[in-house]
Amino acid sequence: MNAMIRQEVHGISLWDAVSRNRRDRGALHGGLDVDLAIIGGGFSGLSTALHAAEKGLSVAVLEAEFIAWGATGRNAGLVVPNFAKRDPNDIITELGPERGERLIDFAAGSADLVFGLIKQHGIECDAMQNGWIQPAHSPAALEKTRSRAEQWAARGRPTVTLDAKAVTELTGINGYAGGWMDKSGGVLNPVEYARGLADAAEKAGARIFEKTRVASIDRTKGGWDLKTASGAVRASKVVVATNAYGGALNSTLARTYIPLKVFQIATAPLPRALRARLLPGGQGIGDTRRNLFTCRFDSQNRLISGGMHVVGAGADTRVPQTVWRRLARHLDLPDLPPLAYSWTGVAAVAPDFLPRLIDLGPGLIAGFACNGRGIAMTTAMGKVLADWASGTDARDLPLPFAPPSPIPFHDVVRYAPNVLLPWSMLRDRLD
Repeated sequence: MNAMIRQEVHGISLWDAVSRNRRDRGALHGGLDVDLAIIGGGFSGLSTALHAAEKGLSVAVLEAEFIAWGATGRNAGLVVPNFAKRDPNDIITELGPERGERLIDFAAGSADLVFGLIKQHGIECDAMQNGWIQPAHSPAALEKTRSRAEQWAARGRPTVTLDAKAVTELTGINGYAGGWMDKSGGVLNPVEYARGLADAAEKAGARIFEKTRVASIDRTKGGWDLKTASGAVRASKVVVATNAYGGALNSTLARTYIPLKVFQIATAPLPRALRARLLPGGQGIGDTRRNLFTCRFDSQNRLISGGMHVVGAGADTRVPQTVWRRLARHLDLPDLPPLAYSWTGVAAVAPDFLPRLIDLGPGLIAGFACNGRGIAMTTAMGKVLADWASGTDARDLPLPFAPPSPIPFHDVVRYAPNVLLPWSMLRDRLD
């Protein structure tokens, strides 16, 4: 098979290429006083802005580039209301019954929150709350998925355990041992969703500035001063919502997570006959492999998938082709349409794969909730951060809250997922 790649200029994602309703927002000029300043115009920052403005707070969002420029606009658009590597029972063991259950409830309702906001604010983003499927690639993985589904079902979540036949019927993919589905998950266009959140936040009273990079954050009496190239914001409270793109602003914060670079691809639209066989219900999937396999369709029947890269030169050219070939192989599509878009994004991944709030000083907090579940978790985190901004003690929020805890040997550890990828692939094959 030979694929022709049309790389989008400057690494722009499929979503930026096809999305509508792009509205330029000007940079901040001059001074501004607000109750809450938010650094970052992605899901976390926009959700925080919307919910805080609805509470009556004066809010300013400062985005260094443009809305959905970072990981928000560079993912696959899967809305997944659970933890990437953790299950409810071990969260209870780690955090205790009270705090553990609060964190689990936070995750459980995250997809419903996303789709509820879309409906409430009339956001046009090709959203479908039709479920998220996790197929199991081996018998051992199947046992884990059964336990996972049972643990979420025990908490009232709409989960379904799937045998091999059911997975094949739902996905059109052969070879899986079984799996499970959370019916509250789904898919959407992440750029259009983010733009819709921005519009809703502004209608609620928030002010959003693009091309406004924060150069410094300084403590003052009763608040914080944020300096930009053309202005300044004085705020009573500040939320840092930069995901993995804020290293220049706070080097200590940047050492608390692994910056994981992920490649995404989209094919040309599939012929109708092929499309009818695969994912007929329109769900997205992410299986149990260590070298995770994901796929979904967009509204124009393009297949979307992603992957990581082994450390080495030429990844930007090599990895998209590798992901395309893997997609054709897993879906048994020898005539898979050519690769039309490829792009990359960087997400912040915590060592324990759990969302967290980081205490940076009185009235200054950073939030991280991506960990491979960015759309659902970061939207939900924004609602939580708005509660904090309006007066709730951070220690009473459902997310873990602590001072920054840099990862030991971070300069080396940050490359571990890429260096260990060949070993992960071998273990998947042995399974």
